[in-house]
Amino acid sequence: MVYLLEDDESIRKLVVYALGSQGMEAEGFDLPERFWAAMKKRIPDLLLLDIMLPDEDGISILKKLRADPRTASLPVVMLTAKNTEYDRVEGLDSGADDYISKPFGMMELAARVRAVLRRADSRDASREYRIGPLTLCPDRHEIRVNGEEVALTFKEFTLLCLLCENRGRVLTRTVLMDRVWGLESEPENRTLDVHIRTLRSKLGEAGSLIETVRGIGYRMKGDNV
Repeated sequence: MVYLLEDDESIRKLVVYALGSQGMEAEGFDLPERFWAAMKKRIPDLLLLDIMLPDEDGISILKKLRADPRTASLPVVMLTAKNTEYDRVEGLDSGADDYISKPFGMMELAARVRAVLRRADSRDASREYRIGPLTLCPDRHEIRVNGEEVALTFKEFTLLCLLCENRGRVLTRTVLMDRVWGLESEPENRTLDVHIRTLRSKLGEAGSLIETVRGIGYRMKGDNV
């Protein structure tokens, strides 16, 4: 799924149609508030983001996406009528994966989208986390502690991946509940604590890598070692 946040209706319709003709599912939004509402329900594979928008500019939106663990690695391609070097640098420095200036051709846009998606797939496929005695390979769905394979449920595995992806950073209860269970409005639900306790038990020696940050959430210790 590709999301497009673009307030120009003619461009929005054309891009959604062009991507659809190339076999890509796409959905367009004219206002940031509608885009944010959709993000709560589904995170896309890639976002096409216009810079000049009503209410909230694209750079501000991009910075929010990069600051959120759920969307920190979401591929983002900036679209804008601005064509100065400063604007290009600002977009890329804020975390954009690519930058296309208007007017652009639909074939070029589709090719750039496919290229960014390929890079994202390659990056995800090669991920492997080694933290103390723990080794996690999301692509192969493998978890090992001191070389011994560990069996986890789907939710436990998802939770562990999220913690490893953000190792060293505190993830709040709200973020964890929303990302793993979709229960954004229930941060006090004890399901999270039960899963953390079970996960620590199953990981044995590596269970101590998961730290409780009292009153906030949880954190995976350190960096890859």
